[in-house]
Amino acid sequence: MNSTVKKISTTSLAKKLDLSSKELFEKLIELKLMYKKDEQWHLTRKGTEMGGELASHPQYGDYVVWPADFDPDNISAGDKKDLFNATALGKEFNLSSQRINLILAEIGWIEKALKGWSVTGLGRKAGGVEFEHSSGGTYVLWPPVIVNNRTLVSSVKTGHDHAAESIVEITQDTEASEDLKDAKNFREKFPATLRTKDGHLVRSRGEILIDNSLYDYGLAHAYERKLPIEEDVYCDFYIPSQNNGKAVYIEYWGMESDEKYQARKERKKKIYQANGLNLIELGNNHIESLDDYLPKMLLKFGIRVE
Repeated sequence: MNSTVKKISTTSLAKKLDLSSKELFEKLIELKLMYKKDEQWHLTRKGTEMGGELASHPQYGDYVVWPADFDPDNISAGDKKDLFNATALGKEFNLSSQRINLILAEIGWIEKALKGWSVTGLGRKAGGVEFEHSSGGTYVLWPPVIVNNRTLVSSVKTGHDHAAESIVEITQDTEASEDLKDAKNFREKFPATLRTKDGHLVRSRGEILIDNSLYDYGLAHAYERKLPIEEDVYCDFYIPSQNNGKAVYIEYWGMESDEKYQARKERKKKIYQANGLNLIELGNNHIESLDDYLPKMLLKFGIRVE
């Protein structure tokens, strides 16, 4: 338990809030912060995010504690009636809930959980709130303003083939932005002409080997997909979360000896890190033996290949 923050039991918190223990437990259940199973109280993911922790007593066993200043009445996201589920969101765009969830997964806002869907870091920035069913499954609700989000609207209009601008904000760096624009100009000046097994056109032998491997693994993937951020930055390859794992980006650093390329590489890696995007990095040392490396790298993100 984090000793830097004073935490008290749910019963003690009830006394502090001038509530009966029963009233507070009912409120916390209604807010989807905790639930009871097999005569034991458990925290939901949202409960953990709100500062709840499991503590242990030698005589009474495990129990839930909260920050001493925690007030559940301040949780605006608890007003579930004001949030959209996938069905309600789908109606706004004349789409099924299944289709909406696929779009939300493709733009990196949600990802498949063991039972249901989980919100990602990008999804939380867009306003998504994760809840847990009494069965243990998870689902995500959204604020009504999400229907005006540029990323979502653009993805719906284009059949979610690519992501448009996102609300994600990253630190502005003029020099970095200019260098990344140079990368886009490079794509325009030197179009991809090398064809892979699945028909993609790429620019190098290394990219051919990577693309062909993804095709052989049976993984749906995109080439040079725009990252779901405001900066005009493109990945080398993108694997959506529909492949029974997390959404993941692949970068092939094939020009390590080039000083300007190396600088661009470091800036690009910081962009991935700042936005919580899953990244697999491949270099020339991996290319000749991709089958020895790539499956293990993919497995770290829950993507199994034969």
